[in-house]
Amino acid sequence: MFKSIPMRVAGLALLLAAVAGCSSKKAPIYEHENFDDSGTFSRNYPVTDAQTCEAARRALLSQGYIITSADPKLVSGHKSFQQTGETHMEISFSVVCADDGSEGHHATMFANALQDRYALKKTNNSASVGVGVLGSVSMPIGSSDDSMVKVASETVSSAKFYERFFALVELFLPPEAKKAAHIPEKPKTDLGMPEAKAAPAPLAPTPAPAAEPAPAPAAEPAPAPAASEPVAPPPETAPITPAENPEPAPSPETVTPPPQSSLPPPSEPISAMPAASQ
Repeated sequence: MFKSIPMRVAGLALLLAAVAGCSSKKAPIYEHENFDDSGTFSRNYPVTDAQTCEAARRALLSQGYIITSADPKLVSGHKSFQQTGETHMEISFSVVCADDGSEGHHATMFANALQDRYALKKTNNSASVGVGVLGSVSMPIGSSDDSMVKVASETVSSAKFYERFFALVELFLPPEAKKAAHIPEKPKTDLGMPEAKAAPAPLAPTPAPAAEPAPAPAAEPAPAPAASEPVAPPPETAPITPAENPEPAPSPETVTPPPQSSLPPPSEPISAMPAASQ
């Protein structure tokens, strides 16, 4: 009976080892790559490759992506996301446009998004202290540095993610190309674009004060005659002679006789006055 117990323990250990060995064997990651054309990462547009990449650049800019490279056939950009205080996410978007070589100027866009995850890591600092006999001794110090370290990187494979991006690219295609290809106009609200707000109704205008009457414009001078036509000389004016002021005629002087005297006449004749000697 005592000999059977060790045998059972040994058998159980072998069974657990076999199960652990089977569980550790996983299929390689490349076994999931079927290389089937599912259309998740590509889309065809009825415009040239340069116009397709320009529409992709505008679509990424409208969603807050920072464009790092904008060639006529290659567009790259990235966008950052802060989930928590110790984790950080970043999406790197890459778009390649290739011409199909057809007469209708069709191009194929290949889009790929890479998701990187960063975590906050603390690094302790240490310093070396010199000792005369022992030499330099490394001693830890209580300070530490915080840094973001990439801990994961994965390609985004969600079909809905790329479907929304390709639908937004159609919004920025040239209008004449969309009309020729019969692409219906989609509302911007369905694509995450902000809706334009209606302008407020204007207020009733206040009556303006009566304006003062403008002064009458001065009479414009008559246009000068053309140089080719002869100009008639002005008529001679009569000489101006100064008007002579006639002298007033002398008025006749009136002599008033002296009043009659009331004295009696002299009784003796008045002798004549002697003549003055020369």
